[in-house]
Amino acid sequence: MKDGQVARVEVGAVPFGGGEGFSLIAGPCVMQGRDHVLRHADAVATACRAAGVPVVFKSSFDKANRTSGGSFRGPGIDEGLAILAEVKRELGVPVLTDVHEPGQCRAVAEVVDCLQIPAFLCRQTDLLLAAADTGRVVNVKKGQFLAPEDTQNLVAKVQDAGNPNVMLTERGSSFGYRALIVDFAGFPTMRSYGQPLVFDATHAVQRPGGAGTSTGGDRTKVPFLARAAVACGVDGLFLEVHEDPDNAPSDGPNMMRLEDLAPLLEQLQRIQNAARQP
Repeated sequence: MKDGQVARVEVGAVPFGGGEGFSLIAGPCVMQGRDHVLRHADAVATACRAAGVPVVFKSSFDKANRTSGGSFRGPGIDEGLAILAEVKRELGVPVLTDVHEPGQCRAVAEVVDCLQIPAFLCRQTDLLLAAADTGRVVNVKKGQFLAPEDTQNLVAKVQDAGNPNVMLTERGSSFGYRALIVDFAGFPTMRSYGQPLVFDATHAVQRPGGAGTSTGGDRTKVPFLARAAVACGVDGLFLEVHEDPDNAPSDGPNMMRLEDLAPLLEQLQRIQNAARQP
């Protein structure tokens, strides 16, 4: 994939596409309170500054799609948005969070720089249109059930609503039961629709429902997929990180350890520099 093929989309001041190197979307899967979020946001921002990687902080105020009805979902929209507003104010980094219903979009857009459409909701037209109508950047995660060619329709829904600021995120495709596989050959197809392509290396190693009442995963595979994606020339990476993923209430098995973020970013920068050589 050649630089400059896709539009430049800015999430706050963080560029995706337009010939720039990769930018990062990172943070813990779900918010676990103010102090937890601020601590992680500060650590993520510090690691990214050291590596020279622009970053958007991500965390969810509600994880509506859980394996078990008794699973932790987060603090809810009011408390969650207040925390994200503080992250922006105190740390000066743009923020991203998920929306699950059309009625959430307007309130969320008053705080965040990018509204994310979860993979299982990527075809929900009313949700896409409501997110697009806010004027904020819309990051649509490709459903595990979609072919790369199908994502053209996701882009069109947002753009036809009058919002050119849309990104696509690949997060793996269903491969039988409780397994995902990454089709790197689909990357240029998704990117050919003219919008930045982000790769979610942490959700791509999930094992959906693989832990019985929760989703399993294998975080040891994350660096391998991230390195391959950067070598392919993606415009962004999505990495969920946590200081203690083994005890995280959501997506622990596939989240990276926070302490491993900085060395991985340094390695990815070296790969990107090598791949961009003529």
